[in-house]
Amino acid sequence: MLVLKIVSVLLGLSFTLFGYFIYLRKKYNLINCFEADFKAGRKNEEYAKRVGMVEFVIGIAVLVAGIVLIIFT
Repeated sequence: MLVLKIVSVLLGLSFTLFGYFIYLRKKYNLINCFEADFKAGRKNEEYAKRVGMVEFVIGIAVLVAGIVLIIFT
């Protein structure tokens, strides 16, 4: 159970940080092949913002779940 707590908190932190950097700091180079696809016209900035927001929300959800596991078990 301890491993589950540690993994969930670390995953939550990493997803939250990646989502923060992509969505709010506009570091689109964290998305695989985004720069090349953006230059080729296959992807746009809206796609990158959507990816960043999804990672940010999933990260917060997993982080909260990890903290709840720590508190209640």
